Amino acid sequence: MHQARRQILKSASAALMGGGLLSRMDKVAGMQPAPSRASLAQIVNQRATGASEKLLLGPTPGEEGPPQPATVDRLPLEWNQQQVRRFKETLAQRGIEALVLRDRWNIIYLTGYWHTATERPQAVFMNQDDDAPWYLYPALDRDLVTSWWFGGGWLYFDYLHAEGAFPELGKVVQGKTVDLFQYFLEGIKRHGVQGNKIALDGEFYPEQAATVKKILPGVEWVNVSDVLLNMREVKTPEELALNRRAYTYFDRAHAYARDYILTFGTDVTDYEVAAASTLWINDILYSELNLANGAPHHGVASKVEVECRVGPLCAYPHPNQPLFNRIQRNMPLQVEGAATIGGQGGENYRMFIIAGADGQFDPHMQKLWEVSKHTCDMQVDLQKEGVTCSSIAYEIHKYQVANGVQDYIYHRPAHGQGSEGHQPPYLALGDYTVLQKNMCFSEEPGLFDPKKGVGFNWSDVVVTGTKSGYRMSRVPYSKEWCWIKL
Repeated sequence: MHQARRQILKSASAALMGGGLLSRMDKVAGMQPAPSRASLAQIVNQRATGASEKLLLGPTPGEEGPPQPATVDRLPLEWNQQQVRRFKETLAQRGIEALVLRDRWNIIYLTGYWHTATERPQAVFMNQDDDAPWYLYPALDRDLVTSWWFGGGWLYFDYLHAEGAFPELGKVVQGKTVDLFQYFLEGIKRHGVQGNKIALDGEFYPEQAATVKKILPGVEWVNVSDVLLNMREVKTPEELALNRRAYTYFDRAHAYARDYILTFGTDVTDYEVAAASTLWINDILYSELNLANGAPHHGVASKVEVECRVGPLCAYPHPNQPLFNRIQRNMPLQVEGAATIGGQGGENYRMFIIAGADGQFDPHMQKLWEVSKHTCDMQVDLQKEGVTCSSIAYEIHKYQVANGVQDYIYHRPAHGQGSEGHQPPYLALGDYTVLQKNMCFSEEPGLFDPKKGVGFNWSDVVVTGTKSGYRMSRVPYSKEWCWIKL
């Protein structure tokens, strides 16, 4: 570990849990392969000789399996431009020659402009013949917007914006409050609209519809949110490769967390396991990304967040109590979290059973673990193109009920997975969406027993295939990995 980086970790750890954390991190890190600074390929392919990393799974045999990890840190601008061309071609078939985007995730997907959403509105406009997007944007993001794929736009100072007030230009006035939606439409009108239809990723509120009619009379607005959603749901090879790259780091984080638990056992809390694992893997991740010394548009939406929960906390799908509990024997334990690189990635949860002081595993926990783990495998087998979301949920829930665990069912088996996290469609009894190849889902047909303080909820990214699905993570679901003795 580099000395400068060690000092950062030491400062952070002191604030979190005191000086003992760093020495414990170093001890576990000594069991891991030394972080390579040479190339991504070396990091992806290296294996530990005596730690949990040696148990990570190798390539999946056959046709269905995760792709090779991407070598880029984000989807390049050329990829975004290609998606815009695809979208414009679809719009042209409907006689539409202009588009407006207001949803943050649609803006990011098509333009590649990664930004933070607040109450400040941001929007994008493009004509069929425009070579670059035009933006409505606040002054605080002006450097990010104009240094990316920028054709022009309409800047306002902040929300709420006063007419004529641009302090960054030396204009400090208390003008009339500006209707930013009207401001945007007036800008579009000045720019000019191709044709008489504009594609919109949503609907207008009634008062907005009246403003539209006043500013742009004679223009028909067509809701095409379904087109954009389908584009985002069906992942391209480039998205899947970047997704897999995120999981190369996430898998190593899981191995580190497992080693941390096995090394220190009942001496530490679940919170410490999470903090140590997160610090350790992000030190590696950010060393490998091309951060260009903090330059904008580099390393966007890239991080690994490891969490851990033990005991009764596992018995609730979304606990409202803090994830802070001492690890003890005869408890369930979950290592969980999410990882992304360039916004691509997802969840990765594994469920552990900790043996009691006598070295035996609780029969009730074994039952819930085995049923929930089997339904995860069922999802992978069932998740193929042409089937409906509902049919997969039906088979999983039917199996759960047949095994007598209906009292412990709290939710659907999975949600769609995208850059925003939860994304349609859903593996739910009421969702009859037909699966398409390369749709991605979480994997969490969990079972929960709050009365006995146990529960098991797994997750991964499962990609829809032609004959079955496949998982992005290489972390095992085996008893060897998950049934541990402290």
